[in-house]
Amino acid sequence: MADKHQQRTTQQYRGQVKNLARNGFGVYVYPNDFFRYEGEWRMGKKHGHGKLLMKDGSFYEGEFANGEIEGNGLRYWARSGDSYSGQFRSGELHGYGVMQCANGEKFEGEYSHGLREGHGFLLDNEGHTYEGSFHENKKHGEGRMNYRNGDQYEGDWLLDQRQGHGVMRFEDGSIYEGQWRNNLLNGQGTMIHCSGVVWEGLWTNGRPSGAASKIVIEGGDVLETFQGSPFTVEVCLQTDGGETAASENGRVLQICAGIRLVGRTPTPTSSNLLKLIEDMEEKPIPSPFGFEFISYPLMERGFESKDSRGTAALAVLKSGFAQADSPVPEGEWESGSGSYGMGLGGGTPSYLDGKTGYGEQSSSGGSTTIIDSFSETGNLALQEEGPHPANQRVEEGRARFQNLMLAPPPPDYKPYLMMEEMEKQKAAKKPTGKGPSERLPVSQEKSSDNKMNVGARVGASMKKDTSDGRSVRAGEYVIMVTEVTSPPFLGRALPPAFALLRVVPARAKSKASRADSQRVRSK
Repeated sequence: MADKHQQRTTQQYRGQVKNLARNGFGVYVYPNDFFRYEGEWRMGKKHGHGKLLMKDGSFYEGEFANGEIEGNGLRYWARSGDSYSGQFRSGELHGYGVMQCANGEKFEGEYSHGLREGHGFLLDNEGHTYEGSFHENKKHGEGRMNYRNGDQYEGDWLLDQRQGHGVMRFEDGSIYEGQWRNNLLNGQGTMIHCSGVVWEGLWTNGRPSGAASKIVIEGGDVLETFQGSPFTVEVCLQTDGGETAASENGRVLQICAGIRLVGRTPTPTSSNLLKLIEDMEEKPIPSPFGFEFISYPLMERGFESKDSRGTAALAVLKSGFAQADSPVPEGEWESGSGSYGMGLGGGTPSYLDGKTGYGEQSSSGGSTTIIDSFSETGNLALQEEGPHPANQRVEEGRARFQNLMLAPPPPDYKPYLMMEEMEKQKAAKKPTGKGPSERLPVSQEKSSDNKMNVGARVGASMKKDTSDGRSVRAGEYVIMVTEVTSPPFLGRALPPAFALLRVVPARAKSKASRADSQRVRSK
């Protein structure tokens, strides 16, 4: 029996023995032919340093104790290409170790019974890094995550999701601190957006609760002002429920003026009007009033210093956009510099001084810098370089544009020329009235008058205006307030708001003032 046992042992084991037991160094091939062990033995069990090889190419090399993988070692999985170097207990990953995966993922930290447990550092296969607590292989507890796009989160985790209190620092500079749930901003929190918007309040599923959804111009859809007088536009941000979004701070709003574009469908015979329309360089903007408009220069009234002709100082802003309550940067006072700075040096816009160049300084030194230059065709020539003009930031859901004025029309301003051209064509089509046969029936004349569009009526009122060209013509204009927050808060800008601005002739104001004076004297 002893010889037979010795022979069987010899076929499966080659190495040192003691008392008929494997002891010392030896190589053992298991009966199933899949496993092979070479290393140290003690009393017939793997003990000490050894290497366990599998037929598929996987292996473990390291410490053994009483037949079990125990202690420090290296484990390699041939099928996945993953490898682990660290501590083992009873054949499982247990203790501190480093797992390197073939897909690029790497974990260094604590294991318990084969799972990540405790503190560790993880570089995942997408390039994100996490350092913090783990539970059952998942991020759990406190930890810091650095995302590949530059975002960084530090705070509480629950089973691989951001949950609890945490701070997210976004790559664009935005910061959020507050509550999280299911990886989304949920609960009380504050975001300081990179655009300057600050939101402090309740968040639901990643969006602020009660945030603004629209811009509203206060005072209704129709505003009125006297010719040559400054006016103020107040706006508020409202929620879907129509309430003022008092928690809104920092959104940037921009105001501009426009004039109705008439004659968009000229007849084939109106060649002059067609040429004027084709020469228009600016793309029309649709309005909720049923017509399109193009920008009209808007000014901010400056201090009341006057030049030799007694004209109040004005500042004209780029492409009809007004800057309200904004400081003037140093170095942007010079005319003709090509910047978008304001020139509040007193005086009138230079194209009213009888000069051929726009934005030049008058001999008396009282001219205002013109931010916009006008092309030879009379259109606004927008400058592409330089900083944009400052705009109003919302405070507690409100913004106020003060001391605004519509600028005098530039020379050969095409919208006015188009209106005048339409008036000429309309007058040419009317009968001369020299004979009974040339006169239309009264009913047809009334019908023709009724079909005149609003733009033609506005043009007629402007043509009748007796202003000297140094003030805006009376009529109807468009005020548009848009959000220009850059980048948009949470990737979404509010839709623009519109209002009609009716400019009443200055003589109407004078009559009203005289009537008030008479009433005062009569008392």
